[in-house]
Amino acid sequence: MRKVEVVAYDRNWHGLFEQERKRLEKIFGSVLVEVHHIGSTAVPGLAAKPVIDLLPVVSDLTAVDAVTAEMVEAGYEAKGENGLPGRRFFQKGGENRTHHVHVFEAGSPEIKRHLVFRDYLRTHDEERGAYGRLKTQLAEEHPYDMDAYIKGKHRCVRRLEQAAGVWSRP
Repeated sequence: MRKVEVVAYDRNWHGLFEQERKRLEKIFGSVLVEVHHIGSTAVPGLAAKPVIDLLPVVSDLTAVDAVTAEMVEAGYEAKGENGLPGRRFFQKGGENRTHHVHVFEAGSPEIKRHLVFRDYLRTHDEERGAYGRLKTQLAEEHPYDMDAYIKGKHRCVRRLEQAAGVWSRP
C-alpha cells in the first residue's frame, strides 16, 4: 500500500530533476523539444510529496510510443494516456514513487496549464503556504488513502488553477 507522504521543500529536488531530464534527453532524442519541472517539487518553499514531476514536450507524440521499451529499461512503468487524452504518462518507483513523466506534444493546452499553475504558486506566497498546509493536513489525515488525499485537495487545486489562469492573462 502506497503511503501518502508530504514533506518540507527539499533543495535537492531541482538536482534530481536535472539528472532525470538528461536521461530523458537521451531516450527521446530529436523528438524532444524541451523538458519542464512541474508539480509541487518545482515550487521552492512548497511542501510536497517527494515525487519529481517532469513534463517533456515532444514534436510528435506517437514517436514516444516507439521509445516505451527504453523508458521501461530506465525503470519506468508505462501507463499510456492514464486518463488524459493526448498524454503519455510514465511512473518510476512502484509503491515508493520517485518520478512521474507527463509527455505532451508541442501546442497542447495542458503544457500551459501546468506551467501557469507552477509559476502562480512560485510567485504567490500566501497561496503557496495555504496549499502546502492543506496537503500536509490531508496526508496526516489519510496516510494510506491516496484517493482521499487527492479528493481532499481537488477544490483547492481547481480554485488555484482558475486564479492562475486569470493571473497569466495579459
